[in-house]
Amino acid sequence: MGESIGILSIKGGVGKTTATAALGSALAQMGKSVLLVDANFSAPNLALHLGIVNPPYSMSEVLQSKANALGAIMETDYGFDMIPGRLGLKNASYPDYSGLKEKMQHLKYHYDLILIDSSPKLDHETLAAMMASDKLLIVTTPDHVTLSCTLHAVKVAKQKKIPIAGIILNKVYNKKFELGIEQIERLTGVPVLAVIPHDADVMKALSEFKPSTYKTRESDAVVEYKKLAAFLIGLNYDDKRFISKLKGMFTKVLPKQEVNRQTAR
Repeated sequence: MGESIGILSIKGGVGKTTATAALGSALAQMGKSVLLVDANFSAPNLALHLGIVNPPYSMSEVLQSKANALGAIMETDYGFDMIPGRLGLKNASYPDYSGLKEKMQHLKYHYDLILIDSSPKLDHETLAAMMASDKLLIVTTPDHVTLSCTLHAVKVAKQKKIPIAGIILNKVYNKKFELGIEQIERLTGVPVLAVIPHDADVMKALSEFKPSTYKTRESDAVVEYKKLAAFLIGLNYDDKRFISKLKGMFTKVLPKQEVNRQTAR
């Protein structure tokens, strides 16, 4: 039986859906059967990230019993399968979100990993995605506004007794005005498992409707996603880039997120 991982952020614009697609592609490249589910019913974007505008079926139809979950699955060109959301739903068409957990339980018999892309606000959609997840990855950026939302998300997850695997710290510029890993961990009580630098290649991949980890150059952001993906399945990712080997010759101090991954592993 597989595992469901909720990708959570209750603030828009932090790169949650981009992270979901990147992790899905990286995990698939590591030989895992992966399903991505768009549980953002009011503003779904996962399919759009992959260039799909009008899918035959969506998760909304599955929850309304208008489609079978297995029948709603779409294959992609990136190694993973997907149940998309549907753009332009009218309020009357919103499904009963409480059925999401039951559908995920059934689908876990067919996949090693299910990544659930949640709504970017704390509502019934997000709570349903949280309850359908075996554990959570929370996406945040290194600023006070986003961190305040992250603290709220962490608080709710702990109240619901849903394990939080860790934090993905996204869109990092490595500037002094940004919050540091230690500050974020101290305030949230959750380890940072990945630090994704701001990378134009990630935006380029988005413009090409593909995950940033699929057949692109091994940038720092791509390698960090692949390291996180490897961690999630109990492996180590070997960064074979010359620049990384060179850095390793001159410093033995591991980045904090790498220490966290090794400790958790």
